[in-house]
Amino acid sequence: MRAFYYKRLLCLIGWLLFALSAYAQQVDTTKLYKLSGVEVVEKARVSTTRTSNPVQIMTSTSIERLGMQDLTEAVKRFSGVTVKDYGGIGGLKTVSIRGFGAQHTAVSYDGITITDAQSGQIDLSRFSLDNVEQVSLTIGQSDDIFQTARMYASVGALSIRTNRPSFKNKDYNFRAKIGGGAFGLFTPSLQYDYKLNDRFSLSARADWISAKGEYPFTLKNGKLVTEEKRTNSDVQSLRLEGNLYGSIKGGELTAKLYYFDSERGLPGSIIYYNDYAKERLWDNNFFGQVNFCKSLSDQFTIQSSTKYSYGYNKYRNIDNKYPDGLQIDRNTQQEYYLSVGALYNPIESFSVSLTSDLSYNDLENNFTNAALPQRLTSLSVLAAQYQTTRLTLTGSLLGTFITDEVKSGDKPADRKRLSPAASLSWRPFEETNFRIRASFKDIFRVPTFTDLYYLRVGNTKLRPERALQYNLGITWSGESSLFRYMSASADIYYNKSEDKIVASPTMYVWKMINLGEVESKGVDINLQTEMPLNSHMAVLLTTNYSYQHAIDVTDKESKYYRHQIQYTPRHTGTGSVTFENPFVNLTYSLMAVDKRYSLSQNIPDNRIDGYVEQNISLNRTFRLGRTSLRLQGEILNLEDRTYDVIKYYPMPGRSWRLNAILTF
Repeated sequence: MRAFYYKRLLCLIGWLLFALSAYAQQVDTTKLYKLSGVEVVEKARVSTTRTSNPVQIMTSTSIERLGMQDLTEAVKRFSGVTVKDYGGIGGLKTVSIRGFGAQHTAVSYDGITITDAQSGQIDLSRFSLDNVEQVSLTIGQSDDIFQTARMYASVGALSIRTNRPSFKNKDYNFRAKIGGGAFGLFTPSLQYDYKLNDRFSLSARADWISAKGEYPFTLKNGKLVTEEKRTNSDVQSLRLEGNLYGSIKGGELTAKLYYFDSERGLPGSIIYYNDYAKERLWDNNFFGQVNFCKSLSDQFTIQSSTKYSYGYNKYRNIDNKYPDGLQIDRNTQQEYYLSVGALYNPIESFSVSLTSDLSYNDLENNFTNAALPQRLTSLSVLAAQYQTTRLTLTGSLLGTFITDEVKSGDKPADRKRLSPAASLSWRPFEETNFRIRASFKDIFRVPTFTDLYYLRVGNTKLRPERALQYNLGITWSGESSLFRYMSASADIYYNKSEDKIVASPTMYVWKMINLGEVESKGVDINLQTEMPLNSHMAVLLTTNYSYQHAIDVTDKESKYYRHQIQYTPRHTGTGSVTFENPFVNLTYSLMAVDKRYSLSQNIPDNRIDGYVEQNISLNRTFRLGRTSLRLQGEILNLEDRTYDVIKYYPMPGRSWRLNAILTF
């Protein structure tokens, strides 16, 4: 009864806020809109060298320079991350930070997190880069204390911010893209922006991705080398997105509707030349979200966000191992979410915020005797910050309460916890932009619905995973007669994960249990420079390097004690050089990944060799009045290297892409 009440309450609040956005188009537009200048400037000008926690940013400009087409390509160029990629256009892609699992990484879309209560991890292939203004990765807790409580409840956050339309002496923008590439890739998209009046505007976008995905690869088995082709790796996906932007009597309103639908083949692993693959996956996702922020005075600001999301997936496999030769799994999940927060600035250098989130999740499937779980989550965070030109001190305390209800079987006890975080950034010398930063964060991950209730594998006695993070770093930015801009950062860190949830065999079946403990020590280094050659030409260099020593310290008697954890390379590095000129812009990029291991024991049979991937991108923009045409061509995996990110899932070799983008 309680879950039913909260469900209907959140639904009602969501509809009220949507009604508010519709009513906003009729408000008086003769009054000038005013928003706290300090907040707007700080959000628009994020400085990666001023932050007290490591923050890496990639803007739409740098995305275009590097010729990247999907979110995974951008994330792979951040230091301290591990991306699991099962290959191909439609392959599952998830991101983890500094040795923690993908379930510990929050993914936000225009300020509100995307969730998956079933698995706890987000597939990055759902999102397009075409309308993205900025992608940022924060490790630890962000210096922005005025955000949803969910953004405090993870070891780090990948934030995606889409473009807000701007109108220059006109009432509309139109953007059309047509793209294609190797392996049957076809990627058209359309975007239309319309200015309703001086306060409100609309944006609508549609993306389509189609690919056969049957790429060749080289298979090595001892001395025998054969040329094979990936099968059942096709994908068809559609993305639709609509946005409303506006202002209401001194407040800022944004509303978004998002729809994603895909069908893809799952090519499976390549073992002993077995190319049989009949697995198919259908995904259908929808969400609507509204955010409203208003400054009541120079010292007091309030903010509210609400969201409804729906997710459906269908898995089908044709195989003789099933009783009827066919297995079909259907899962449906919903979420109702509300966040309310307040920011108070009693004096110029000090601010404090209080934010509370409430969410309801449920999961239904076609399994026999399914638990059909429902979850109510309450998150509240109190945060404070003291900031001057030379010193930033930030602290927060997150309170969590979670309760589950099930229709069949046992359920875990309610979970309650307080999670602190603290950080500082200090510029010791007034005349330079050199800074020292340090941070600490204690956080935990609650078991997902799959961990707790999935068939006989689930375990309702699971404890949450606890994550401890410590970071110490230095940053610097500046310029000289040779370089227009330079920035550099270096961080060392120590992390520990306790009560790690792992799958362990029992007498008849596998069971999820709390066994694992992982220690991570490492270094992240980032460097960016821009060197002008003359008034029309410049060379830009970006590079980063990561060292991760992430080892299992669960059991001193085990065969894999102090071995590097699965799929985590010791060394990774990326770099790019861009030559901008009036003729054709050229970018060369490189990504190098050290060897990894597919299982906990670091033995030769489990080893996955390292690899180096090189790409080249060319682009040119032609302008005629208000109309622009951008042409871009790329060659990926220039040396045609054969490699795996996930063992037995070969990645594509050399490929190409061409894009034409018309804007007016």
